Amino acid sequence: MGKVKIKRKSTLIDMTAMSDVTVLLLTFFMLTSTFLQKEPVTVITPSSVSEIKVPTSNVVNVLVSPQGQVFLSINGDSDPDNAEKWGTEAMRGEALRTVAADYKAKTGRDPGITNVDILKFQKNASFGVPIEKMHEFLSLDQTKQDAFLGQTANKPVVFGSLKPSDIGVPFKDIVYKDEAGNQIVTNQFQMWMRAIYNSDNPNMGEAIKKGEGIAVKSDRGTKYETIQHVLDNLQTIRMNKFSVMTALKTEAD
Repeated sequence: MGKVKIKRKSTLIDMTAMSDVTVLLLTFFMLTSTFLQKEPVTVITPSSVSEIKVPTSNVVNVLVSPQGQVFLSINGDSDPDNAEKWGTEAMRGEALRTVAADYKAKTGRDPGITNVDILKFQKNASFGVPIEKMHEFLSLDQTKQDAFLGQTANKPVVFGSLKPSDIGVPFKDIVYKDEAGNQIVTNQFQMWMRAIYNSDNPNMGEAIKKGEGIAVKSDRGTKYETIQHVLDNLQTIRMNKFSVMTALKTEAD
């Protein structure tokens, strides 16, 4: 008796549908994901049990490095209809114009900010140099800017008149007289925060009032006195509500 031959079936699997689903999923995640902004320094935040998320729009982030240097980043309105007027880049440009004019009025020194500087500044996720050094800093290409801000104490980097002590928004006192002749003391950190609060974007001002518009992020090794100095400056200009960014506490903590 002869063997019964079993009819062979094709093992070919049509993967077209699977490929379509994969592409759709990738497209979905790319369009809905929020990309992390590049920060000039790396910090390891302290842990806590708080699960409250920091807003990604209409917020100014205050980053404090382990060495006590302070950097700022501005995120404007996420509504695409308001992007041209109140979007992130528009907010950054307005803040730089305001601070440059305010610095000139209070000190009598022109920081020399140009329209080209403003266009470059709008593209920077974070910043942290004195306003009088901003023009020189923005004249550097992006690689040199990153190298300057991210340098370590062991490998100091100098570009022109920019030196390591120029890293971070200054808290040095600026003394001037108001219209009534009263002596007033402020600093560049306060000038930046006022400029952001008083911007044309009403949503930013409202968010700051509610305590949702300011997020302070620092390394868990940063000295308490340094953080307290930043918070004291916020309270000096009556910004008494703010968030402190932390990492979610785990069982290992």
